[in-house]
Amino acid sequence: MAAAVGLKQTKLTILLSLNAGAILIAGVLIAAAIWLNGGMDFQVVSERSDEVKETVEAPELIGAENNTANELTEAQKNYVTSVHTATGTSSEPVPDGELWAEDAITMYQTADFDLCVGGELSDLGNMYWQTSNPAVISGFYSGARTWLGYSADACRYPIITGLGTTTITAGTYDGTRRDTIEVRVVEAPKVKWEYEVLSLVNQERVRNGLSKLSWGDTCSDAAETRAVELVSLYSHTRPDGASWDTACDSPNDGGTYVEGENLVVGSSAVSPETAVAAWMNSEDHRANILNPSYTKLAVGFHYDADSNYKTHWSQYFSDY
Repeated sequence: MAAAVGLKQTKLTILLSLNAGAILIAGVLIAAAIWLNGGMDFQVVSERSDEVKETVEAPELIGAENNTANELTEAQKNYVTSVHTATGTSSEPVPDGELWAEDAITMYQTADFDLCVGGELSDLGNMYWQTSNPAVISGFYSGARTWLGYSADACRYPIITGLGTTTITAGTYDGTRRDTIEVRVVEAPKVKWEYEVLSLVNQERVRNGLSKLSWGDTCSDAAETRAVELVSLYSHTRPDGASWDTACDSPNDGGTYVEGENLVVGSSAVSPETAVAAWMNSEDHRANILNPSYTKLAVGFHYDADSNYKTHWSQYFSDY
């Protein structure tokens, strides 16, 4: 029986999602009986995975771009979200012959939005996009991140290679429009973004009639560690072969506890809004966010410009 002397039962739910060439969503529900002497016996109860192809092709550097919209699969259409559609430029009318009403904008090194022409301009035909400082923005991918709500005929996904300032020049081949805009790239505000994820999760919970989560101080270091570990191994198994839940020790008092982990990396998770949107668009990740048993949430964010996915997020849920 669960009430056996010296027995602590822990329910572990782990979820993972990926968007960098493919979206890999895997949910594993694991029931574990953990004895106070440290012994552990895991049994996999169920497992599922889905794969959704992206449409962004290999990066092309400075030069002309074709603005033909990418065709989306039905699965992609279901994944596209308009949660994060800010372009850094306004929707105010753009002067004749120009592409932006602004002279300068600022964006985070995660490429937290695609660079789009202003004033809701579209259907401009073939355009060229150029950068004056390849050490900051080296060029553009061949399309926009349509799964984040960007239009392929008005936006381009920038390839950010460093911090600083560059001048972007864009224009139409027919010569009707040409313009420049200064783009300043700055570091992502790590701590601020982590707490923003907590706020966004709480908005979803309140919307669904659940109580808010408080910041998980107990597992805060674990969430940070897990985000960093994703650089070398994107998995719920840690780089040393241990299970993800070993990052945070649960209370050793014989009680019953619940823990959960959500992970997301890559080009769909470039801001708190997009990370939470990616999780909420997955049934299993959403279940973790809306689990009424949780009371705490710690969030880890790590950016590594030299890694495969660059942006790495972890959520560590618990009731302790």
